[in-house]
Amino acid sequence: MSVVVTGATGHLGRLVVQNLLANGVAPAEVIATGRRVEALADLAERGVQVRRADFTEPASLLAAFAGADDVLLVSSSEVGRRVEQHESALEAIRAVGARRVVYTSAPRADSTALVLAPEHKATEELIHASGLAFTILRNNWYTENYLGDLAQARATGEIVSSVGAGRVASAPRSDYAAAAAVVLAGSGHDGAVYELSGDVAWDFDELAAAFATVTGRPVVHRRVTPEERLEGLLAAGLDEGTAGFVVALEGNTRDGDLAGTSGELRQLLGRPTVGLVDALTAAV
Repeated sequence: MSVVVTGATGHLGRLVVQNLLANGVAPAEVIATGRRVEALADLAERGVQVRRADFTEPASLLAAFAGADDVLLVSSSEVGRRVEQHESALEAIRAVGARRVVYTSAPRADSTALVLAPEHKATEELIHASGLAFTILRNNWYTENYLGDLAQARATGEIVSSVGAGRVASAPRSDYAAAAAVVLAGSGHDGAVYELSGDVAWDFDELAAAFATVTGRPVVHRRVTPEERLEGLLAAGLDEGTAGFVVALEGNTRDGDLAGTSGELRQLLGRPTVGLVDALTAAV
């Protein structure tokens, strides 16, 4: 068994490597890849194979994936370029003779209106057409995505949003990483498409209450309209594209696109997912 983890210099990929090692996978069987191999020096010291991989350089992917049985394709962070980069990765995975690709996708990628979903849907289609064995991990939101809001709450005593009563079934990255490690090291996951989420879908009033617990000060959720939210973001210095993206994402949240709680993450972990307050406390 030889497992490649892409994006191992990032938060999720590094946690997956750590979980593989904790679960008894031999360090020599783990290949941690990233654009900055110097950031993986601590893993190399533990016996993990460390290789450079850049989605924009096909030759680096062939070298990085050589000898792999399974490849965890952590989705690229470059919105707008993901599909071409993922396609290059899939071509390299096939070329080196790997058996399976495990991909971190978005919730209900093939049917949701989520603003981030189209690139994930296109990647899933490429995977289905590749002829590779596959497992799709459709990760819902990371609780850590709200650390910026937590900082705002600590400073001002409020969070501002246009999500209305929308709910989010988040879980910490550590839970998603642990599930990915289970899938990579286990059997019976070929062809599976897992909708992964936290056990509980919370609303932003509950998020404000969690922030109050973590910060030790009162925090309220101030609801605004999408138009007011856009105006406020622009006034705060965000460019039109970024501000529009934030408002669109909050619209997705308002419409329930992040509220699904399938229970499949809990099943893979064999335990409950980490709750909102505990995840935020650990993150800070």
